[in-house]
Amino acid sequence: MRKRFFLMLFLLGLLSQVSVAQTYDIVIKGGHVIDPKNDIDAVMDVAISGGKITLVSMDIDPKQGIQVVDAKGMYVVPGLLDIHTHDFYGTEPDHQYENGNLAIAPDGFTFRNGVTTVVDAGSSGWRTFPAFKSQTIDVSKTRVLAFLNIVGEGMRGGYEQNLNDMDPKMTALVAKKYKDIIVGIKLAHYEGHDWTPADRAVEAGTLAGGIPAMIDFGGSKPPLPIEELFLKHLRPGDIFTHCFGQLGSREYIVDLQTNKVKPFVYQARKRGIIFDVGYGNISFAYSQALPAAKEGFFPNSISTDIHVNSMNDAMKDMLTCMNKFLAIGMPLHDVIQASTSNPAKEIKHEELGNLSVGSCADVAVLDIVNGKFGLFDYTGYKVETDKKLQCELTIRAGKIVYDLNGIANPIYPPRKVTQNKQDASKGETH
Repeated sequence: MRKRFFLMLFLLGLLSQVSVAQTYDIVIKGGHVIDPKNDIDAVMDVAISGGKITLVSMDIDPKQGIQVVDAKGMYVVPGLLDIHTHDFYGTEPDHQYENGNLAIAPDGFTFRNGVTTVVDAGSSGWRTFPAFKSQTIDVSKTRVLAFLNIVGEGMRGGYEQNLNDMDPKMTALVAKKYKDIIVGIKLAHYEGHDWTPADRAVEAGTLAGGIPAMIDFGGSKPPLPIEELFLKHLRPGDIFTHCFGQLGSREYIVDLQTNKVKPFVYQARKRGIIFDVGYGNISFAYSQALPAAKEGFFPNSISTDIHVNSMNDAMKDMLTCMNKFLAIGMPLHDVIQASTSNPAKEIKHEELGNLSVGSCADVAVLDIVNGKFGLFDYTGYKVETDKKLQCELTIRAGKIVYDLNGIANPIYPPRKVTQNKQDASKGETH
């Protein structure tokens, strides 16, 4: 009896040691943490439990992690935020980005790039947002937020020219109803020398409680003056996307005669206007970005405007966009900031884009790969570079959702392994 008692005590002691040892779900070891919001730029460890960041510190014992990620020689950053995407994919071939075949399913393209949050840029309007929410937002592992189009039907090609469907009151009502998801108002693609669409988008943002308007300035002949847009029509905090675009029907920020950023652009930035990349298919040109970079004028936020056409052309993906700014002289810290805490602040969701203790554990582990790479724009102009960012691993809400080279040990947590074996024994494939 006495022996059995001591044996039980011994076993209980072992169990308690195991439970103490494995305090965290994931420990990320030895990576260079860049967390601009918290001013961290150093080799640190990160511990995650219950879907939250639990600890950022030196020398966390790896034995405390159920899974351990070996990030030595890599960068550990907050999950990336892409605030200009098109995710309202569907079955209507003539609807373009609104329930159409030019939009994409986010999960297939986010995690492999370290992106954990996307903001759909106006694919839906107040009339079509509920469908977008049910068929994309509610079923995506990626966090999907949205700018609501000022056009009630959303981004349906030619229909976007319909001034009669630009209703600030209805747009604001829906934005307030879904205030946890809808982060702003979007204007896109309007063709005409008319301030009405921009003014209605701004009005909707004001009526919805002061959320930002994102402006894709469409086109007109003659082009509408962006100085007037920045200084008379937009509010501080409103977002000028496609900021390095150079199309004939739009005024652009770099004067091609002087190869200098126009002085009023600096005035607009000082006033609080946000300059977002929104790369897209033909909305980024090195002829704008290179002179701006030479002056040290870099974007507030880096975003892709990803859709079926842009992802298969010069844009490709979020990391390619980030690599282009690295290649033209934007410091790595600033590139990370423009892809994490800056966009989070722009959409008024500052709980995102950081590794603060207690925040949602959205994390990207990035490596820098050396080689010879060509980064070109839609005009065919190419910048060569000898390094590029590559995503090694992505964590969304405390779970590893992408692991390029199996740097997690074990690769799957015990429960996942058990489930995989059970599925295999049943002959199930998913």
